[in-house]
Amino acid sequence: MSTVARPRPVRLRRDRELEPESRTNIGAADFHRPSVRVTMAALRVVVLVLLVVTGLGPLVWLALAAVSPTQDLIQGPFSFFASGQVQWQNLAIAWERGRIGHYLLNTAALAAGSMVSTLFVSTTAAFVITVLKPRWGGLLSGAILATLFIPGIVSLVPLYLTVRDLPIVGISLVNTFWAVWLPAAATAFNVLIIARFLESIPAELYEAARIDGAGPLRILWSIVLPLARPILGVVGLLTIVASWKDYLWPLLVLPNPDNQPVSVALPRLADQTELSVQMAALFLALLVPVVLFLVFQRQFLRGASMSGSVKG
Repeated sequence: MSTVARPRPVRLRRDRELEPESRTNIGAADFHRPSVRVTMAALRVVVLVLLVVTGLGPLVWLALAAVSPTQDLIQGPFSFFASGQVQWQNLAIAWERGRIGHYLLNTAALAAGSMVSTLFVSTTAAFVITVLKPRWGGLLSGAILATLFIPGIVSLVPLYLTVRDLPIVGISLVNTFWAVWLPAAATAFNVLIIARFLESIPAELYEAARIDGAGPLRILWSIVLPLARPILGVVGLLTIVASWKDYLWPLLVLPNPDNQPVSVALPRLADQTELSVQMAALFLALLVPVVLFLVFQRQFLRGASMSGSVKG
């Protein structure tokens, strides 16, 4: 009777030794040489240091500039505290005189309203296309997809005219937060992301709910929303980031300074205060997005991977 020989452990060890060759252009024998190992480790350290300096360098510079005197920033932008002074009062002046706290509240209100409107419209639209599947669902899906090929600058003027004189109702939304919330809701990209996620939910769940007598609203509330929490969180975070850094549209529809977000208020603040206070205002405005990213970094990375897969 013929028997099959078992592979020896040395074969597994050789496979592990050949693993670096499959991932790099360095041979297995050269990879175990001390000089090659030291060179590869040094290259990793250099690349890591470059990434840290490139990513954290501007943030650290802004933090130091926020508490530096204006004269030091003008004479030597990279020679911090040359005069030996640390002006912590720059942060208080930027908060009070520059009204950074007020503008941050406006920005938070605009971002929260944009997130709610986006989630409501995107979720219901994706639910209709993916779960309900009406006869005209293909036409609606094609129309939503077609809007992705329209540059945003092309629809800027028609959208502004619509907001200034709302059809049928005949009212103007200018200088109101609704002028930012409503246009943010109609985002085809978010509809496609949520629709792709809903397609991965087994159709048997919907069929079982219909057999039990559940209607569309019951299916949406009891099945779709609980299962779609991960993608809804990703879309919500992406919407908040997009609303937080938006500049052009709030500048057009919110001419009243009391209603403007921090992205619109900061350039105007640059003409009214000294340089050190401007840096302090920029630092305070930057803290919220940075903290938001540190807390929800997994969701941000997941959203970036999902957006890349959809665009690809």
